[in-house]
Amino acid sequence: MGEYRHRTTEVVKSQGAWRADYPNTSFPAVWSKDTLDYLQLDPVFPSPAATTTAYQISVRDGVEQDSDGNWVEKYVAQDMFADIEDGETKAEQEAAYQATLDTAIAADNRTTRNKLLADTDWTQMNDSPLSNEDKTAWATYRQELRDVSDLDAWPNLADEDWPTAP
Repeated sequence: MGEYRHRTTEVVKSQGAWRADYPNTSFPAVWSKDTLDYLQLDPVFPSPAATTTAYQISVRDGVEQDSDGNWVEKYVAQDMFADIEDGETKAEQEAAYQATLDTAIAADNRTTRNKLLADTDWTQMNDSPLSNEDKTAWATYRQELRDVSDLDAWPNLADEDWPTAP
């Protein structure tokens, strides 16, 4: 078990921290229900993170009792950006953050596209074993790869936005 809550003081600490508070006390390796009752501790069970939106993070906000009376970690969704910070509004900060994400995604997509183009360079060589019809199909595919950055969804492409190789 990770953490324990004291029934009287409501302090929450790890087993190691409780042991450190009582350096001259010998504790059993595994804490049984009797040990926890003697120490007036209740286990704190893990719980899932809070559901968040694109511009939020899940933050632990103490512990709470669940419907069964068990103590569980409490998580809340917290905005990533303050309403006004460094003279920028929350919306401006979110837009700047999204632009940073889009730039990174665009770079990854360009790397993928360039690799796909490089992998198909051989199809356009004079000594390629492909028929003229097949060369044309590959040339069309390669042009579709070059045009992928012109799509409305750019840079947030779904798998189906990428052209299919012939």
